[in-house]
Formats: sequence, C-alpha cells, structure tokens
Amino acid sequence: MRTPVRAKPELITPAWPAPANVKAVSSTRAGGCSTGPYYSLNLGNHVGDDAAAVSHNRQLFHAKAAMPAQPVWLNQTHSSRCITLTQTVTDDINADASFSRRSGLICTVMTADCLPLLLCNKEGTEVAAVHAGWRGLCDGVIENTLQLFSQPADCLAWLGPAISQQAFEVGPEVRTAFIRQDPTASSAFIAAKQDKWLADLYLLARQRLAHCGVTAVYGGALCTYQQAADFFSYRRDGQTGRMATAIWLE
Repeated sequence: MRTPVRAKPELITPAWPAPANVKAVSSTRAGGCSTGPYYSLNLGNHVGDDAAAVSHNRQLFHAKAAMPAQPVWLNQTHSSRCITLTQTVTDDINADASFSRRSGLICTVMTADCLPLLLCNKEGTEVAAVHAGWRGLCDGVIENTLQLFSQPADCLAWLGPAISQQAFEVGPEVRTAFIRQDPTASSAFIAAKQDKWLADLYLLARQRLAHCGVTAVYGGALCTYQQAADFFSYRRDGQTGRMATAIWLE
C-alpha cells in the first residue's frame, strides 16, 4: 500500500450571495496524493485509483473545507433521482442529487465534465447538490431537486466547473432529446462538423432553472476540458479522477 503524502487541496469557494450559514465548496484536481492519470486530488473511489490514496484525498478534502461531518457520497448513474438526506450514511446511495434541511449533512456530487450545480434558498434553511450530466439534465434532475424546496423560485443556484460548449461535441440525438422537451433548447447548440453539435451545458441548466422560476444564477465560467492543470476531464483523458462539489447548512 502506498504511503500517502501530505498535501493541501486547492478548493473553490462559490461566489454567490448565499446566507452566511450556507457553506459550499468545489475541489480542483490539485493538492492530493494520487498519481498517474488520477493526479492528484482524485476523490472518486470507482475509477481505478488506489483505495488508500482516495481515502486520504477524501480526508484532505474534508479537513480543508472544514466540514462538520463526512460528505454523503452518491453512486451516480446519470439519473434524475434526488434523495433527501436525514442522516450521514457511509454507503453510497444510487442518486444524482441530494437535498437537506438539516445542519451538518454534506450534500455532495462528483464530476469530471458533467455540471455540478448547487442550490440553496434565500432563508438558508434548504440546500441541494446536483450532478447534471446531459442525460440527467435532459430527464429533469434539476426540476426533481427543486420540487423538494419549499419555494423553488426563491432559490439561488451556482454552476460549478464543467465542460464548456467549445469542447463538448455531441450527436444529433442529444440535441433532439432536449428540443423535444423544450424548443428553446435549440439556442444551446452550435452546429459542428459531420452532423455533430456543440452543446452548452451551462445554458441548458440556466434554461431549466429559469423555467422553474430560478433567475439568481451564478458561476458557469470554468471549463474542465480546457483547464487541464486545474480539473479532471473524462472527455479529454478517459481514465481520470473526479472532483467533488459540496454544500451544507451550519
């Protein structure tokens, strides 16, 4: 078993006007002990990395973010399912979003190109973390999560590091699936070569949020694919690590 090295994770603090008791953080790939394609702060235990390294990285993430408890990790399947957290659990749960009204429960999602999206209400009593890949986004993971809030339109949203439109080439079936549900989604696609399209995950998420009445949306300016020194990217590298984005109530 490899001996973990000491490191200091480099974390992103969302720039949004959330209430003071709402805490949120998003990791980069820097500051961990993993090596090779997982260099260095890989937080995914399902991607082939050394288990001891992932465990150490998760402890670094937990400590650096000053979390009051361990994050609740999800077994993400690109679904539209959101679960309500009532207690800290150690077993991964099949879902792609988590919601909480209780202090000290860490809603957490992992990504490496998909969009991590954080939500909180303006009163600081409800929070959620959403893993929005194109499938979950198209199938309504944002809408399903917002339904759990007392007043969905009274929410703030933060869009974390994801693949940018310039780097996200998809087939025509992806564009068709979105437009079938919402014709305005056509504005989120730019024609590329050989019947391919460039999809804007950030804009697609903003459209879905707007349809639910959420207009206070922040973030959305980073690219996991293009910023190789800062982020993992499955589309760029294939075998790679995962970042984590978390939110909780104090």
